[in-house]
Amino acid sequence: MYVHAVVDTYSSYAFAFLHPSKQTEAAVAVLHNGALPFFHERGLPVKAVLSSSGPEFWGHEALPYRLYLSLVGVAQRTPQAQLPGANGFIARFYRTVLSEFFQQALRQTFYTSLDGLQEDLDRWLEHYNTVRVLEGFPNLGAPPSQRMMEYLEGAQRGDGSHAASHGGLLSRLPRQDAQAA
Repeated sequence: MYVHAVVDTYSSYAFAFLHPSKQTEAAVAVLHNGALPFFHERGLPVKAVLSSSGPEFWGHEALPYRLYLSLVGVAQRTPQAQLPGANGFIARFYRTVLSEFFQQALRQTFYTSLDGLQEDLDRWLEHYNTVRVLEGFPNLGAPPSQRMMEYLEGAQRGDGSHAASHGGLLSRLPRQDAQAA
């Protein structure tokens, strides 16, 4: 099982999709069905996606991913090799989803399908995005949805209280198995 995830770098708002394989098409699905419509509905353009440097994003098997980004007008970037922490948002999200969701859910429930696990993950994501307080940067004690609302309100006021450049997303095809996510 693989968790394909996208995390917004301004608010830490997260999207995740479970898939039985590491296919690039599943990474496209989490963007197409989750992240991009979410930001589009709020009038927030997504300018770039920061992807890991793995072959699923940059190798010959990544063609569907790169074509999709090209079709929707989103640039693809990779973290600089000398800055290993550049993908820190997604790495932190994977540690959190492992400890707060997978380790608990897989102990409490015997899942007979990926769909059942996805439903529970979706409920957990709703909690993560709207209730769970994120202490570190950039949320400073606010849940991702509150941080997103603050950004939108500041942008509407035009008072400079919002980030100068929203639109950064982190997207990385995750590690195999929930235990390694």
